[in-house]
Amino acid sequence: MTELRDAPPPPSPAASPHPKLCFERDGHDWPNRPTSRFVTAGGLGWHVQEAGRGPVLLLLHGTGSATHSWRDLLPLLADHYTVVAPDLPGHGFTQTPPSGRLSLDGMAEDLAALLQTLGRAPAIVAGHSAGAAVLARLCLDDRIAPLALVGLNAAMLPIGGLAGRLMTPLARMLASSDRVPRLFARFAASDRFVEKMITDTGSVPDPAGITYYGRLTRNPGHVAAAVRMMANWRLPPLARELPNLKPRLVLVCGGNDKTIAPKDAGRVHAMVPGSTVITLPGLGHLAHEENPHETAAILVRIGREVGVLPRIHAVPSGMRQVEDAPPLAAE
Repeated sequence: MTELRDAPPPPSPAASPHPKLCFERDGHDWPNRPTSRFVTAGGLGWHVQEAGRGPVLLLLHGTGSATHSWRDLLPLLADHYTVVAPDLPGHGFTQTPPSGRLSLDGMAEDLAALLQTLGRAPAIVAGHSAGAAVLARLCLDDRIAPLALVGLNAAMLPIGGLAGRLMTPLARMLASSDRVPRLFARFAASDRFVEKMITDTGSVPDPAGITYYGRLTRNPGHVAAAVRMMANWRLPPLARELPNLKPRLVLVCGGNDKTIAPKDAGRVHAMVPGSTVITLPGLGHLAHEENPHETAAILVRIGREVGVLPRIHAVPSGMRQVEDAPPLAAE
């Protein structure tokens, strides 16, 4: 049974022993709070932000993040699209499912249930980091049929080499301990720790980013979900199927991304016919947070090129005129 409601969701299932963020307390100043609503779908209580009018654009954040990641981008896009941005399962203010559901397939299935409940069929989808992989999974499984999929520093390929061989076993070990999320939350009590965490991605921290990422990483429930998600993540099957993607794939990567190597976008581009790579020089893994106007301009331009937005459209104050930019072409 599914339902729409405005009240915050009930506590997460007993399978998650860690305290979750409380929207009434921890979300009192949450970015774009007036657009927030709470939805029950697929057995989970979801936090979703919806704003704007027009064709539906679905935004999915990455591992360890939440809807605050779209704090400056969402209002820009809402002038063109109906923007739908949920907190992923276990993240932010969305309930935590049983551990086994925090996987690529599980999240895709749960997102499909959410979209069905909301009655939203996205025309364009955009995902940051692991969020792009979830969107690709949804498309490959024919659960959604957007005209374009935009990967923002997309994490669609397995980590190679020694790091890849060590990462999953390490994540599984960390996920098996209830102490790890609490210990991490204690380390994150310092703004310097959070600032370094952001800097290590290649992005330049801003005060708002430090505030909201700090709030998330100081919450054991949020940290536990992110660690379990990493422990359950399996990208080889997705990578094998990427050439079968139906929507147009546009890969936007920060030239200074230290989390997902920019060369990975080139590897995916070589795998997916008709795909496009756009590099944003000097920006890191959180490029869409560092330069939301440039990111919004790209998403508006893509909407025009695939025909879901009119070719001539008013551009919000502060956003550069995208009509002057050349069309996106496959490289």
